[in-house]
Amino acid sequence: MPRFVLLEHTGHPDDLARRHFDLLLEEVDTCRTWRLAEIPWVDGPPVAVTPLPAHRLVWLERLEGEVSGGRGFARRVDVGTYEVLSGQPDSELVEVRLHGQTVRGLLTIAAVSARLQSGPSGR
Repeated sequence: MPRFVLLEHTGHPDDLARRHFDLLLEEVDTCRTWRLAEIPWVDGPPVAVTPLPAHRLVWLERLEGEVSGGRGFARRVDVGTYEVLSGQPDSELVEVRLHGQTVRGLLTIAAVSARLQSGPSGR
């Protein structure tokens, strides 16, 4: 089963709140990634997310570390596996079942504007 990781990302220069969360879903050679304002609630209404460029697989293994290009610091909040229940990679609405250590259940992801994207792919 593919893996997921939820990262707390602080100090990103484009983040006015100076803190957000990144949800990474493992794919073949990268991680499909979204920015979230808060830790996601599962088994509830859709969670608004901002699609980000794909992240490197190394983030599935790291506990914490500096983000390249002076884009802050990330630390792992949760890790586990996931199943896609509906939605394709470019869909605006995706349903996944997360099997994490603390985040467990159905997560409905509702993509919003990519206005907060920054930097090149391959973070």
